[in-house]
Amino acid sequence: MEQREQFTTRLGFILAAAGSAIGLGAIWKFPYIAGQNGGGAFLIIFLIFTFILGLPLLLAEFTIGRTAQQDAVNSFKHIAPKTKWYGIGILGMVTCFILLSFYSVIGGWIIIYLIKAITGGLNGLSSQQYASVFEHTIANPVVSLSVQFIFILFTIFVVAKGVQKGIERASSIMMPALTILFIILVIRAITLDGAAGGISFLFQPDFSKVTSKTILEAMGQSFFTLSVGVSVMITYSSYLPKQQSLPKSAFSIVGMNIAIVLLAGLAIFPAVFSFGLAPDAGPVLLFHVLPTIFSQLPFGMVFFVAFLIVFLFAALTSAFSMLEIIVSVISKGEQAKRKKWAWIIGIAIFIFGVPSALSYSLLSDFTLFDKSFFDLADYTVSNILMPFGSLLIAVFVSVKMKKSALFEELKRGSKIKYSVFHVWFFLIRYIAPILIVAVMLDVLGVW
Repeated sequence: MEQREQFTTRLGFILAAAGSAIGLGAIWKFPYIAGQNGGGAFLIIFLIFTFILGLPLLLAEFTIGRTAQQDAVNSFKHIAPKTKWYGIGILGMVTCFILLSFYSVIGGWIIIYLIKAITGGLNGLSSQQYASVFEHTIANPVVSLSVQFIFILFTIFVVAKGVQKGIERASSIMMPALTILFIILVIRAITLDGAAGGISFLFQPDFSKVTSKTILEAMGQSFFTLSVGVSVMITYSSYLPKQQSLPKSAFSIVGMNIAIVLLAGLAIFPAVFSFGLAPDAGPVLLFHVLPTIFSQLPFGMVFFVAFLIVFLFAALTSAFSMLEIIVSVISKGEQAKRKKWAWIIGIAIFIFGVPSALSYSLLSDFTLFDKSFFDLADYTVSNILMPFGSLLIAVFVSVKMKKSALFEELKRGSKIKYSVFHVWFFLIRYIAPILIVAVMLDVLGVW
């Protein structure tokens, strides 16, 4: 077997892993969920759970991946041979396959809007017209499928080139560009008249608005935005040299994720409040509300184009990781087979995602379990497969991996103290499973 590829630098790994985490969950989902749950109060609860749930799970996946230095399935076979624990890796592959099938649909919508914004198709419309544009866009089957295919094609192209020349190189360009564009957008947003209301909404918590639903949604968001539970981080960390510090890498990725979440909030809420709009618009916030806002600003469409580019970069860097986990397993780490399998699997994902792309057009009247194909895929991944995968990973690390071996792996390239390790192990063994089960019971309507 060929020698397994590795990231050329720690920064390259961090940018790629952060790119996987910083996707639609941080830029699309967080703002509207925070808007629906009181802003600052939700942010504080989200940050707490990110450190007591998301970070420990991220580090757990890192220890599995770098210990074995194999793909998501064979990592479990290596650590727990002659057992069925490798099913966690298979579950991650299935989850990413389904996730990318509908994630690429949203990626296609971003491409449509980017084209419309650049060509002037979004200039000078009313709020009602922007809503109509979104509805008509997703209702056009030819356009929806075409841009979904373009999104998938770019993802295939990057993953086919490998870890160093594809994923690391693309992430090293996209992530800094994403951050710079976001900072520009934030500067513009917070200098708007009335922006203080949006800043206060984000940073001054009103705990009177907190309900059990707020707490559970913040808990779920904390690991959804870090790409944990689907073995993506196991795959990425398997490409990491032994001398690199896992704790430092994990904290860097969590820090970048939090920074992007805050930038997203600062780019959106000040603008929303400046124009007297509601922050709880829901999933259409970025496709309906934001165009309405930007169209009323001097050079507004220029800023909206910048925002869409940020949005597209975040979506693509996450898509790379979803395809990579599957390609890594099936190609068995052989570079000669990577390109072929990237194309085969990518096209298969596109075909599987066709019903999701058509859920708002030709298949709009078709439902399964009272959900469209798109909504069913989203619900299955977000509410069942990802939490279940996170639960299994937490159990595997705390039960099947020796505590001494875990400490030794985390000490490689770092100066982590045993007391800190003990806290992490306690969170993984006891706290994380309890919290994840609570999320799953809530979303499944058990209580």
